[in-house]
Parts: sequence; C-alpha cells; structure tokens
Amino acid sequence: MPGATGDHPPATSGYDAELRRHNEVLRRAAAVRPHDHVLDIGCGTGQTTRQAARTARAGSALGVDVSASAITRARELARAEGIGNIAFEHADAQAHPFPRERFDLVISRFGTMFFADPGSAFANIGRALRPAGRLVMMVWRARELNAWDLTIRRSLGVAAGAAADASGGPDPFSLADPPAVEDLLRGAGFTDVSFTDVHEEVYYGPDVATALDWVCGFTCTGDILERLDPAAAARAVGNLREALAAHLGDDGVRFDSRAWTVTARRP
Repeated sequence: MPGATGDHPPATSGYDAELRRHNEVLRRAAAVRPHDHVLDIGCGTGQTTRQAARTARAGSALGVDVSASAITRARELARAEGIGNIAFEHADAQAHPFPRERFDLVISRFGTMFFADPGSAFANIGRALRPAGRLVMMVWRARELNAWDLTIRRSLGVAAGAAADASGGPDPFSLADPPAVEDLLRGAGFTDVSFTDVHEEVYYGPDVATALDWVCGFTCTGDILERLDPAAAARAVGNLREALAAHLGDDGVRFDSRAWTVTARRP
C-alpha cells in the first residue's frame, strides 16, 4: 500500500498511534539539535514535545495546547519518563504571550490548522522565534487526497445526506494550499517557505471495533451524527463500520493520507 514501511503496528489506537509514521517524518524534518529551545504548538499529550526535549539535552522544550486535559496528561507522562528540561502550558498559541525571541525551533504535528486568525497566530509565533529560528509544521493536504476523510464522509453521507456536507467546526484542511500558506507565512514575517509532500498511512486500530470507536470520536464524525435522528445515526455508523472493515489488513485498519511538511525561517 502507498506509504507502507513494513513496520509492526502499534498495540492500541489513539492520536500518537494514528500518526506514528507521520511523527517520524516530522522528527527528521525538525532535526532538533542538542542546544535548541523548542516550542511545540498543539502538543496534545506531549509525545512530540518529549521527543524534542530528549534530543535537546542542553536546551529545552515547551508544549502548548488548548486542551487542559491533554496538558495534564502530558505533564504526567513527562514526569513518569523523568524528563527535566520540559514544560507544558494550557494556552492558545494565537494569543499566548510567549517570551520574545526565546526559541530556536517551533514544531507542530497537525496543530496549526485551527487558528481563528491564522495571520495573528503565526505573527505571534514568529515573535517567539530568535533570528534565523525555524518553523517546521505538518499539515494535511487537500481533502480529496486524504482517503480517511473521504471514506468517513462518504460512509456517513449515505445515511446523512446533506448533513454530511454541511460546514461547521474546525477545518483540518485550512493550510492545504501552498500559495495561500506561503502568503500567510510571509505576511507573518517568515521567509524561505518550502513544502515537502508526506505520503504515509494513518492507523486507526488493530481491529474494526477499535477503529470505529476511535473514528466516532472525531469532531467531524460527531458533528454529523449529532444532526441525525437515532435511526439515521445507526445506519451511518453501520456504513462506517463496513468501510473500516474494508480497510482492515494484517496489521490493523489503515488509510492512505497526504500531508505537507512546511518549513520556514524567521529572517
């Protein structure tokens, strides 16, 4: 399958398991150095932050996320792993008063697509970078290139009709268009903007039941199901179960996906 590497699947589902292959791509692109001070935007439970902190042994890593529960869990995991050069903040990177010119590197694994005001957000992030500091973020490419989204919406749409196409909620594909993103980043003060295609699979779990539970927790899935009456919702979930079963292989439920690794630099 496209993006397959032959590695063993993770034991459970979850966000870190879903994006394990993407995480390795981001890690290589970020190329954290031992003395770097790293800011991780949309860090979730802190896997990428902990990874950065372990590499930046003489530096530090700060993870920020708008989810209080995710930050609580991130702190617990960092303490359990004995990582001392790490911190987490429950904060919105769009407006958080980061120390000016504090960080050498800003990273994000699918955590920058949901800003209410992207221009202000990236300008704020840019001010936190030192001169020549780097931004390395991973974002989804266009919806039509991502089989996971197409399959979910098609499956739900059979039962949901127009509800499946109704807009609302955050858009995970808001940074999919390179010219628009380059204009956005240059307007926020960045330079040397570049895009690298990422063609890897997402992993939804070792079996269909686990994958269905995981996918039903997606915001896009929940938004559609909440607009349906109970009978239609049940049909939609049944359709989704069948679609996930069609993507079940020897190493679990996987879907093709496409993303960008976007890099930029502060002058």
